Amino acid sequence: MHGKTGLLSALCVHECERHRSYLLWRYLQVEPNATIGEIKSMFHKNQGKSLKDEDVLQHLPVGTTATFYFRDLGSQISWVTVFLTEYTGPLVIYLMFYFRVPFIYAPKYDFTTSKHWVVHLACMCHSFHYMKRLLETLFVHRFSHGTMPLRNIFKNCTYYWGFAAWMAYYINHPLYTPPIYGEQQIRLALILFLFCQIGNFSIHIALRNLRPPGSKTRKIPYPTKNPFTWIFLLVSCPNYTYELGSWLGFTLMTQCLPVAFFTLVGFIQMTVWAKGKHRSYLKEFRDYPPLRSPILPFIL
Repeated sequence: MHGKTGLLSALCVHECERHRSYLLWRYLQVEPNATIGEIKSMFHKNQGKSLKDEDVLQHLPVGTTATFYFRDLGSQISWVTVFLTEYTGPLVIYLMFYFRVPFIYAPKYDFTTSKHWVVHLACMCHSFHYMKRLLETLFVHRFSHGTMPLRNIFKNCTYYWGFAAWMAYYINHPLYTPPIYGEQQIRLALILFLFCQIGNFSIHIALRNLRPPGSKTRKIPYPTKNPFTWIFLLVSCPNYTYELGSWLGFTLMTQCLPVAFFTLVGFIQMTVWAKGKHRSYLKEFRDYPPLRSPILPFIL
């Protein structure tokens, strides 16, 4: 129900933009000559604590009567659908450049292959990364919130698909030149890439095991017997740390400027997410380990 007398309600339920959370609003008293701007200001100043889906109504600090108001978020789409869409795109787009389908490069290069083995290795690594992401979406990740705004899928796909095309164009270009330090640089980069891919997967498994199926319980993640999870001693979001390492390895492997730029942009975005998650941990858990940093040990 969309009510216009929300300022007189005892309880208002508001669905946030990124996920379905609920906010408790206190009773407001306003003068008849108050402006809309003043009412809005009072409304936001009186925002209460967040409510969870599992909260019980009788345990909430309200009286015998409560009125609920819901905000229409518009069209929604499941997180699984979003992830599958945004990860399938880079996988397919990159392969189109790798196989040099017509209308990308000069006609004489149609359906030809690169003479540099690092180009084939890069294709395998890129494909592996996104196939891993797709499989994790289907079988590993557990989403606490089922949907997100439909408009976000266009923004996300533009980011992932656009960067995939930009990187693939230069890496698979007929005039592409291998890294300056040759095989030694490529092998070192491959080791870093694979190490971080395994680490990223290990963190996702550890996070999955923290939350039983169907539960939204939040717990502090700690290192397990898996050595790749020991980074939890120093970092709150090691999945992003390993993700950054993977793309640093791919950058070193290809020595390609668009890849380096994608790595930088991804690092900035992951840092924002990691800081938000870190603040959430500190706020929710009083005994949260004090030595942890959001994404880079002792640095950031």
